[in-house]
Amino acid sequence: MRTRGQSEVDITIHRPGELTQSLRRAWHRAMDESPEYANPFLAPEFAIGVGKHRSGVRVAVLREDGEPVGFLPYERTALGVGRAVGLGLSDCQALVHRPGVTWDAQALLSACRLAIFEFDHLVSEQTPFAPHVTGTFASPVIDVKPGDGGYPEWLRATYPGLAKTTLKKERRIGRDLGELRFEFDERDPAALRTLMRWKSAQYRRTGRMDRFARPWIVDLVDHLFHVREEHFTGVLSVLYAGDRPVAAHFGPRSATVLAAWFTAYDPELRYYSPGLMMHLRTAEAAARGGVTLVDLGRGDKEYKDWLKTRELRVGEGFATRGHPVAAAHRMWRRPVRGLRNTVLAHPRLRDPADRLLRTVGTLRASRGPDGLHRE
Repeated sequence: MRTRGQSEVDITIHRPGELTQSLRRAWHRAMDESPEYANPFLAPEFAIGVGKHRSGVRVAVLREDGEPVGFLPYERTALGVGRAVGLGLSDCQALVHRPGVTWDAQALLSACRLAIFEFDHLVSEQTPFAPHVTGTFASPVIDVKPGDGGYPEWLRATYPGLAKTTLKKERRIGRDLGELRFEFDERDPAALRTLMRWKSAQYRRTGRMDRFARPWIVDLVDHLFHVREEHFTGVLSVLYAGDRPVAAHFGPRSATVLAAWFTAYDPELRYYSPGLMMHLRTAEAAARGGVTLVDLGRGDKEYKDWLKTRELRVGEGFATRGHPVAAAHRMWRRPVRGLRNTVLAHPRLRDPADRLLRTVGTLRASRGPDGLHRE
């Protein structure tokens, strides 16, 4: 492995369950010393959670003079195909390391016994992986700080263009259904089940893959809901009208970063814009709880354009070694990603594709479990 000064960087590989308290503390220290690694998806608790449900999860630990200074969580197949841990779910990926630590991508892959390493939300500061990045994308974020007074004052000061319309809709839903009540850290598991049921229906309605049709993802979210640590806490937020939940969000937070992950609302109430209310309430409450950044995740959505204060850049690509498995996997995956990115980047393609998916979702919803159309 490359050296830094006179110190050689050694790499050892561990299963997530083998991470000692000492290693986890060193990982947390690396997160604390570099703001770009403060995202909760980069915490050991997320890798450990995924590892409970995915047998191929491993963690590469980089050491200098015996001291752990870097950590790369990843998933590996028997053929040596590797991917960032939680690929498809995680909105932030990186080799988390202390400032000044360097590594060689090829030596890292060799130590991990990987022919290829795929990522799609790579932190831009990962210089050794830079030659392997095939595209960079905007990841909108909200810089938040506590306001003076309550939620209405914060909203008017932070989003003057949205405040009038949003507060009007909140008053209307309060009159129609009952007084609004917001719980930033709801601990009722039944509320989490409601959120997953709404989100699952939304996926099907819009023709997307239903993540909550996969038992391991349901189990993972259930597990993370109960994790309450400084660098990773599963936060369920719920907006109620009277006793009725109207919108909810579940996502992890670290000491300073809240990741927007799963947001959904009662589709019967869509004309009140409860999803937007949910995002605004969550950002304001997170700021009061010490969060300074809400990461909305990669992707073009109208509400993200309304809410963002700036954008980070994340990378997508494949780090490879000279290996037939790497060539085959790259040939299979890269055209799929390229087609998807082309559609998402061009409104003239994206909007018709979105309408097609919604039509497919509507057709699916009108069919029973036997596949027959239901009137």
